[in-house]
Amino acid sequence: MDLILDRNLDVGDPMPTEAELCTALGVGRNTVREALKVLQALGVVEIRHGFGTFVAAAGFESLASSLAFRGRLSLRHGGHEAMELADVRQALEAGLIGMAIDRMTSEHLEELERLVEEMEGLAAAGTNFSVADQEFHRQLYTPLHNELLTNLLDVFWSAYAQIHRETGFEVASLQDNAHQHRLIFEAVRDKDKELAARRVSSHFDGIRDHLNALTGPAPVAP
Repeated sequence: MDLILDRNLDVGDPMPTEAELCTALGVGRNTVREALKVLQALGVVEIRHGFGTFVAAAGFESLASSLAFRGRLSLRHGGHEAMELADVRQALEAGLIGMAIDRMTSEHLEELERLVEEMEGLAAAGTNFSVADQEFHRQLYTPLHNELLTNLLDVFWSAYAQIHRETGFEVASLQDNAHQHRLIFEAVRDKDKELAARRVSSHFDGIRDHLNALTGPAPVAP
């Protein structure tokens, strides 16, 4: 990684050849190959067989998999890490909603309302609306133009989707869940930052309550 920075390589740039890396780093070919595999797993480089190795674009797949595994594992041992995932996502969304409201345009609001109406229609039909739900949360923060935040929200969503599949829980009834999104949208539309933050925060209560029911209350630090 230091070599990438020292040589001022950017996303998409080719890495030096294995022979060049061996010379530059003073190690053998097997060591270089193992190091590149690790960097690929970390999302730092992309190995394109037949073409070479390149500096990778930002990727969060490994982080999502790791967090999902830790959350699922913790469900068997108290659920503390799964609860921490909910805490961090709640803090991110509730903490940034005010800034997003400041930058919200009429086009953003129209898209949010469309997604709420889609969720309400699917809920009335008794159909799961997880895709629209995820897109609603992504669109809430689109005005911030913060790619890292968008990726982190997707990571948390992916992690909890796996936990959901393992435990089979529903955070709330479809109608209640759609209504919660309606209330969040109305607070955002009315530019009531305090109310929007409270409603976003309370939206996570169902996740926390369910995790507590599965594992018992999270341990209290001494």
